[in-house]
Amino acid sequence: MEKNYPKALVVDRRDLTQDLMILTLKPETLFPFAPGQYCTFMKDGIKRPYSIASAPHEGFLEFFIELVPHGALTPKLWELKIGDTIEMLFNRGKGVFLFEPALHNQVMVCTVTGVAPFVSMIRMLGGSTGHKFYVFQGASYCDEFGYDTELANTKSVTYVSTVSRPQDSRNAAWQGETKRVNERIEEFLMRFKLLPENTMIYACGNSGMIKDVTQRLEPRGYRVRAEEFF
Repeated sequence: MEKNYPKALVVDRRDLTQDLMILTLKPETLFPFAPGQYCTFMKDGIKRPYSIASAPHEGFLEFFIELVPHGALTPKLWELKIGDTIEMLFNRGKGVFLFEPALHNQVMVCTVTGVAPFVSMIRMLGGSTGHKFYVFQGASYCDEFGYDTELANTKSVTYVSTVSRPQDSRNAAWQGETKRVNERIEEFLMRFKLLPENTMIYACGNSGMIKDVTQRLEPRGYRVRAEEFF
């Protein structure tokens, strides 16, 4: 007997580039999740997990998704329009990439869509816990950040973005930081006087970035919590 999975309605879609979109869903029944967790989409029998960018209290589910041109699921997601539905596998959030409240400084290092769980954490906790949040986000191009305006305008957040291809014509108007975020992480920590004894490091996104950040910072005494996307 074929199992019926809960469905979610597409209520908004914002395309940042040809291969990046922010997708907003309204599930049939809201389910509990903690900031930093993920849920799993299913379409035509194909299942994939995606980190939730919205906060639990917002009443909808938001996702920052990158198209994998020859992937099994994302080309199908790119066909979705407002008013369409998609199946969700679970009735609660999954994962252990969660906020660690013990340390005052919360440093969030990410590449492109890896910012999603941090947006959820900040929407839920920013300004209410007394912590200071630092988001250091890297991308190839300046149109890939997704939540840069929101984060830059959140009082409890210091947001720094950097592009790795500053000479590309797509970055012609860029006047901000350059190089890969993992290559700048030690400099950023020094700039804001973020010491190991009161700083928690989270890294989310590209596996190469995560490996490099971990290798750079753990020997210096920083605690690093990671979530790999690929």
